[in-house]
Amino acid sequence: MNNTTIFISDLHLSEQTPPLNQLFERCLQQWQGNIDALYILGDFFDVWIGDDDDSDFIRHIKSQLKSFTSITPIYFIHGNRDFLIGEKFAAESGIQLLTSPQQIKLYNHDYIIMHGDELCTDDLAYQQFRAQSRNPLWQMAVLSKPIEERRLLAGQIRQMSETRKNNEGKSEISDVTEQAINELMSSHMQPTLPTLIHGHTHRPAVHKSQLNNQPFKRYVIQDWADDYGGYLAVDADGVHVHELKL
Repeated sequence: MNNTTIFISDLHLSEQTPPLNQLFERCLQQWQGNIDALYILGDFFDVWIGDDDDSDFIRHIKSQLKSFTSITPIYFIHGNRDFLIGEKFAAESGIQLLTSPQQIKLYNHDYIIMHGDELCTDDLAYQQFRAQSRNPLWQMAVLSKPIEERRLLAGQIRQMSETRKNNEGKSEISDVTEQAINELMSSHMQPTLPTLIHGHTHRPAVHKSQLNNQPFKRYVIQDWADDYGGYLAVDADGVHVHELKL
């Protein structure tokens, strides 16, 4: 798989997901030294309460990432569950933090990569929370709280998210909007439009679209849950969709 770059998103790993944790470790073993890079596009963890979390689970994940990045780089974009990951965790795990959206060139092709939550602009309540939670002052206030208090707060936020998700189901409000996509792509107009890769929505698909008569593709990465997962492999021929099973 040399001359290949892999993208994953929405693994939602935690102490309560041993099968998925093992699946991820198996992937790391297969990919290390055999790919050019691994991109994690957010919600790698189900929740992140701060870089000072020193649980056995976190220490084990950091060790796995550090071993992998000693040979193969990992690039990371924050999601809506792990936006508090900071430079301390990055240094201890060897990952490299990226801002979102990020435009990159791979094998002479242009790509825009992001978590994707910022594209769900019809979900006004979430966008308000997103704006608040990305504010450095808000983050400083949260991170200054005792870790157990943060753990409780994270559980409350996660429960609210799950409740809203169950109430909305697969409603359109929780998906990306065409307007947001077009605004994003129009800011990256080139002789040809780049390919968009994101996660977040848990609606894996390949979308073919047009903007100003220019075609472009949008890939939504497979989320991981129960006994399955997925990833995108990018090489000189383009983007390839892969499924994973336990």
